[in-house]
Amino acid sequence: MKEELKPRRIALSLAIVVGIISIVCALLIAVSPQLTMNLFGSIFHGIDVSQIASTISWGSALLGTLVAIALAYVTGWLFAVVYNSLK
Repeated sequence: MKEELKPRRIALSLAIVVGIISIVCALLIAVSPQLTMNLFGSIFHGIDVSQIASTISWGSALLGTLVAIALAYVTGWLFAVVYNSLK
């Protein structure tokens, strides 16, 4: 029996997870920008991300979150469709 993924369910799940991560990231930067830059520097193996960081408004953070959610939805849907097509 072949397991089928439900593309809409996978897409929505991934979009929700990416949305949560994006919101948490924006909140971390708002609350503690230096700590967040240090954390991301550690994640990226010591790259000094403060050199490429810029001040961001809540509007651009919201727009970035919405774009990330949309891309994640499409990616999740496409992943499920491709997975289901493999035999």
